[in-house]
Amino acid sequence: MVSEVTYGNWLTHGELVDRDQAVACVRAALDAGITTFDTADVYARGAAEEVLGAALSGERRSSLVIASKVCLPTGDGPNDRGLSRKHIRESCEASLRRLRTDYIDLYQAHRFDETTPLEETLVALDDLVRQGKVLYIGVSEWTAPQIESALAVIRDLGLRSRIVSNQPQYNMLWRIIEPEIAPLCLREGIGQLAFQPLAQGVLTGKYRPGQEPPDGSRGKAGGRAPAFVGRVLGPQLLERVQDLLPVAADCGLSAAQLAIAWVLRQPGVSSVVAGATRPEQVAENAAASGKEIDDAVLARVDEILGDLIDRDPGKTAQMMAVRPEWRRTASSEG
Repeated sequence: MVSEVTYGNWLTHGELVDRDQAVACVRAALDAGITTFDTADVYARGAAEEVLGAALSGERRSSLVIASKVCLPTGDGPNDRGLSRKHIRESCEASLRRLRTDYIDLYQAHRFDETTPLEETLVALDDLVRQGKVLYIGVSEWTAPQIESALAVIRDLGLRSRIVSNQPQYNMLWRIIEPEIAPLCLREGIGQLAFQPLAQGVLTGKYRPGQEPPDGSRGKAGGRAPAFVGRVLGPQLLERVQDLLPVAADCGLSAAQLAIAWVLRQPGVSSVVAGATRPEQVAENAAASGKEIDDAVLARVDEILGDLIDRDPGKTAQMMAVRPEWRRTASSEG
């Protein structure tokens, strides 16, 4: 069981906000009833997990759901990435230390690793479940065929742990999971933990056509944030987002709350992963939980965004964690 809104700390803890502000955001999440927290070993090279672990220290562990991920590079060595047994085991142990916990509730394969046999990956994850270090496993940004292959391996090997979650990028604009991935997950009982529901903050309406990004926004921040936000900024899009504001107001919601409520309204979505740099943003995001929007609102959103909506399943992330110059041992290949 997860809260409808999950607090995520990508691009925030260890990068955009200092530790005190990060702790304040986590406290605001707890105060707002958020019980699920999402992070990854790669976020700020482990610093995000450290900050989250410190912020949650002292909380009743059984009341929390802590999710982390493994696959993307955490160092410069050949085994500091991917989904090999070695990296999964070592990364999990490091995450447990940083998070100050004995177990991770949900451990997700951050990307698919074509250099490692799928059987090796899934058995390694199953071993962590058997050892009690992980309770459930999931995937993030895998294609439908990759998920189907994993499900077949789990059945064929009779593994104890099954895939319970998929963490895709999903919002009003980016709907590439709808043709293939979402139907597959519905059939298999896999819940969606949708990230970037606000499209890097663009769907909040704070970025206005012809104006500089506002102070305090990701578009004006340091580090990697502006590059990510820049991918979705464009005058035509910004103008249409402004047209969404009265739709949100008619629902008694802010634009951010409408965007989150829209994702939660979609079939198979269990939770929306939303980050924040200020406690008030956390409270606003959490308030979208339980808000109902009807079919007429959904139709209006589609009408406004029109041809800017992307449903191409071929765009599911294919970024590989393991570079081709790294070779596996002969025994592993066999």
